[in-house]
Amino acid sequence: MKATSAVERPSVPTLEVNCATAELAETGFAGQVSPARRVLLIIEGLVLIAALVLPVMLHDYLTVFATRVVILALFALSFDLVWGYAGIMSFGQALFFGSAGYGVALLARDLDITSILLVLPAGALIGLVFALLLGGFLILGKHPASVIFVSLGTLTGAYAADRLARGWYYLGGQNGIPSIPPMTLGSYEFSEGPIFYYLALGLLVIVYLACRFLVRSQFGLALAGLRENEQRIAFFGYKTQHLKASVFAIGGAIAGLAGSLYASHEGFVWPNMVGVVVSTQVVLYVLFGGSGTLIGAVIGTAIVEGLSFWLSDNYRDIWPIILGLLLLLVILFRPLGLISMMLTERERVGSFAAKAQDKKAQHHVAS
Repeated sequence: MKATSAVERPSVPTLEVNCATAELAETGFAGQVSPARRVLLIIEGLVLIAALVLPVMLHDYLTVFATRVVILALFALSFDLVWGYAGIMSFGQALFFGSAGYGVALLARDLDITSILLVLPAGALIGLVFALLLGGFLILGKHPASVIFVSLGTLTGAYAADRLARGWYYLGGQNGIPSIPPMTLGSYEFSEGPIFYYLALGLLVIVYLACRFLVRSQFGLALAGLRENEQRIAFFGYKTQHLKASVFAIGGAIAGLAGSLYASHEGFVWPNMVGVVVSTQVVLYVLFGGSGTLIGAVIGTAIVEGLSFWLSDNYRDIWPIILGLLLLLVILFRPLGLISMMLTERERVGSFAAKAQDKKAQHHVAS
């Protein structure tokens, strides 16, 4: 009988069994949904119902504002996937958001391309390409990149893109690119209003479900491991730098999709869209709502934007100060965001195992 070395690396199936064990801890051997998971489903359902009926209850100008919030929530999802699950602090997420906005603006202005079947895929592709370029430079180096290096690198990238947009006449300089034609589908134009709102909401739901599936998969388990203990994940045999670059690129594609929607909805793009201000803004959305849950990013965006709208209308001179104090209080007393009032920290890791592994895990636990 062959002896096993004490320093032999554990096989990847060991991680899968541990993964299945975590699944059983949450769902139970009978396959019942855990209380934490049930609460999450209720929160997601209530948010979806509220979003579906919102245009019926709002005036037209508020529907336009709500559409902007939904698009920014899509943008926040991209950052939560990168930071909340993989632990990559990106201060340059607006680079992918704004570059896609500029890209679709140039397509409409110079090539007269406004079809939604081309504009939205082009925006996602632009965000993906820029994320691959920046992520490849910062993450896929000879030595593993530290959190500080990636943070400062993405921050530098956003700042450089902002200065480039302001100084490049072809991109409109300080004024940006105004009067972007609306997206079209055949002869129909997607102008501001309920139709555009439900288009943005439909895309948000699709991307949200795709992200939920991703973070519940084996890939999602590896991402959570990166956030909690990167060295241990590397010990299991995973190529951590490739995992980081992959999720960074996926986040860039989602941000690019949001940027193309935002540019088409607002009708213009400007240098701030690629800069540090918007990059910091999305960090606040996720911090306020709660990172690592996806729904926290959506809730945080809605609350921060709603408070900004209401405070700026009622306290025009001091509203930024009031909003800043509220954000500080939430971060001070709820470091995990408002969602932590309803969900435990365990849900930030979640369960990732496939159902097919349940019997294998039962046997492992019993033995």
